[in-house]
Amino acid sequence: MKKNIFFLILFILTLTFSLSNIAKATCQSKIINPLTDICWHCVFPVTIGGVKLFGTNIDTPTDTIKNPVCICGNKQIGLTVSFWEPLRMVETQKDPYCFNVIGAQLSNPKEGFLGGSTDSKVEHPGTFAQSHWYQFPLWAALGIFLDSSCFDHSGIDLAYITEIDPTWSDCLLAFILNPEAILFGNPITQIACVADSIAATISTPISPLFWCVGSWGNAYPLCGHTVNDKNVEANAHLAAKMIYKLSREGILWETGLNECGPIIMPIWVKENYRIHMAQPRRDYTCHPLGRSGLLWAAGKNPTTGGDNFSWMIFKKRVCCSNFTGMLDW
Repeated sequence: MKKNIFFLILFILTLTFSLSNIAKATCQSKIINPLTDICWHCVFPVTIGGVKLFGTNIDTPTDTIKNPVCICGNKQIGLTVSFWEPLRMVETQKDPYCFNVIGAQLSNPKEGFLGGSTDSKVEHPGTFAQSHWYQFPLWAALGIFLDSSCFDHSGIDLAYITEIDPTWSDCLLAFILNPEAILFGNPITQIACVADSIAATISTPISPLFWCVGSWGNAYPLCGHTVNDKNVEANAHLAAKMIYKLSREGILWETGLNECGPIIMPIWVKENYRIHMAQPRRDYTCHPLGRSGLLWAAGKNPTTGGDNFSWMIFKKRVCCSNFTGMLDW
């Protein structure tokens, strides 16, 4: 009898220790595989000289550049080219200092203080997560189109982490970056977001309604909190807010408006972005910002290893490819 009690106590202690370790090992960091984890057909459609060569126009805004021939400066004459470039990755992480893309985790110096959560209570619904921004030009990483001026040739790099940015954790402090947010916290401007939600679900979002992120919520304030408590959709919302935040800070430049080079746009042009979920479960396609999660979010957050998301950002790019450079295509 005593022997059975001894083994029972030993079993309970072992189980408790194991569950404790499982609870702590929440950061399921796994190095991203660009060949299998990225939606490659999201680079389409591709147009050259105003002629669509590949892909369809579904979920694609109309090109702002109408002239098929472009002139940039005194030396470059060529054809206008437009496509969607897999250029950046953003993580939205419940676990601070968890880096899915590079498969690493740093120790959290303020355990429990920077962690994210999702609360579905009726009185205080919402989600908070940390975010990491990566320079991730896939074409350059794979050694493709290196001779073409139409593609980003920078290397892969971790460019921004919100754990050390107080404006991400404190929405009141974020007003330093977006003081105009006070203008959009009223019923009239929120009703306008219904149109953006419908547009993003059917095709592409409405960029002049820059304070809306479709059915995901309001773009303001530019911090890591959202009142959306649907976990996958809420994290997509935070990834979109990160795009706007870095545009406002002058870190992310607009590449879809000027064929002669990127320009600074403090007010984002959200229709020129697509988002693709790479982790924890790869999505089958990419989506415009604000598309309802009812169409794509089901089953994307597993009970084991979930709540830490990696998103591939596809940016609309228009450029002037000189006639000799067209041979690179």
